Amino acid sequence: MSFDFPSALLFCPADRPDRFDKAAARSPGVILDLEDAVAADDKPAAREALVAHQLDPATTIVRVNAADSDDFAADLAVLERTHYRTVMLPKARSPHQIGALDGYGVVALCETAEGVLAAPALAAHDSVVALMWGAEDLVASLGGTSSRDRDGRYRDVARHARSSVLLAAGSHRKAAIDAVHVAIDDLDGLAAEAQDAAASGFAASACIHPGQVAAILEAYRPSAEEFAWAQGVIAAASNENGVFRYEGMMVDEPVLRHAAGILRRSDAGK
Repeated sequence: MSFDFPSALLFCPADRPDRFDKAAARSPGVILDLEDAVAADDKPAAREALVAHQLDPATTIVRVNAADSDDFAADLAVLERTHYRTVMLPKARSPHQIGALDGYGVVALCETAEGVLAAPALAAHDSVVALMWGAEDLVASLGGTSSRDRDGRYRDVARHARSSVLLAAGSHRKAAIDAVHVAIDDLDGLAAEAQDAAASGFAASACIHPGQVAAILEAYRPSAEEFAWAQGVIAAASNENGVFRYEGMMVDEPVLRHAAGILRRSDAGK
């Protein structure tokens, strides 16, 4: 089951149907959240809102509650009444949990120590279309208090988890989604993080506020200089055999793949 991941995915509380259309207008991808964004008493109303106010299923993901929660079965029951077929499973820990979501494309959210270590096995599951990692839940699962240091940089354990999830997804040709930047007003930090995500191979970055969407889209969109270089080096390759030199750089097959990736990102951003 495929899902064409846009570079920005905006979380929207599922108990706020008044925000659904606004979220879809602001972001090319929306995650309707039945889990952390919704208080326990409001979850039944949130499920009914999914049915009554449906968005485009091609650009919408539904985050259900954890597989071992009391709400999971009710979430699955209401999904059958909608057109949504891409589901985010929080606190994913093992491929066994994915089996309950047969028929759906699953974004496995690796946000515990167990989940990060299980990332390769999760990515290998046929129903899994992407992996995402979560910094705050991960550090909390370890007994820590913050995923970042005083300078706003991820701690070593968070960087390790981020890389591990990206590598696991890539090893099975699945998309990888970067974690949210919780400092809403830190647009410079968000932009730098999203630029790094795009350059490293993440397909998308998730966000929690509409004001963050533009910064992510711009970060994933190649600059004019990058685009011109990618076009030029691929054009030059048609006249070369094997390794060649272009604008002072040695160009071989991996470099050409980098260039092709830049052109794909440019097309996706149009």
